[in-house]
Amino acid sequence: MTTQLPLVSIITPSFNQARFLERTIQSVLAQEYPRIEYIIMDGGSTDGSVDVIKQHQSRIASWVSEQDQGQTDAINKGFNRATGEILAWINSDDTYNPNAVSEAVKFLVENPQVALVYADCNFIDEEDRLIGKFKSAQTDHRRLREGYVHIPQQTMFFRAKYWKELGPLDPSFYFAMDYDLWTRIAAQAPLKYLPGRVWANFRIHTTSKTNVGDERGWQEMLRVHYRDGGGFFAPIVAKYYLRKIIGPLWKWRIKRKK
Repeated sequence: MTTQLPLVSIITPSFNQARFLERTIQSVLAQEYPRIEYIIMDGGSTDGSVDVIKQHQSRIASWVSEQDQGQTDAINKGFNRATGEILAWINSDDTYNPNAVSEAVKFLVENPQVALVYADCNFIDEEDRLIGKFKSAQTDHRRLREGYVHIPQQTMFFRAKYWKELGPLDPSFYFAMDYDLWTRIAAQAPLKYLPGRVWANFRIHTTSKTNVGDERGWQEMLRVHYRDGGGFFAPIVAKYYLRKIIGPLWKWRIKRKK
């Protein structure tokens, strides 16, 4: 019966994240779903990350530590190695919650028309303390194009079929490579949000990409918008300028909860 279950390939891109990498790896290996192909793509870390990986290499399908062109390149290389029917990536400072993989697989198996499924996500700090919740919500191609993303990347699982047809991630994106992929997938098939299920934890810390480069992420989302024929008078453009105003307040509130 186990061999009849779809293989799930999970990629972890990492670079000098030894402080958090152990917790990420443990959260993947602790999943009770029996068919996981776990692949770690380390960018040549010098902080002890390789030692952390080696402690678990007997349970890791594949790993490499070599210089790459950044996170997007590492994810693309990881998926080039992947053989699963369902794909996901979890960054090296984030974690899965128990049953995330099994619940995602169950839904995709029972709903073959859905291309990608996602759920709720917590914000956590450096010590795994809960400091907030990601505002997840149902979205689709139209709403994604308007800037209503609401997909926590840490919780998404999608069919390899769409990676083969629409991938890889665009290497020119540093932040919005996931948003770009979602818009491409959503143009072909439904995405589905499962409310009330918390599948992952999104870590906020002083060196996290989200904390240091939110502005660049929104600029890249606008690139997708204009590339795909969007105009200036659009919700995503308005959200960009509004976020420039309220963004500093949001970061202050997150820090205050620590």
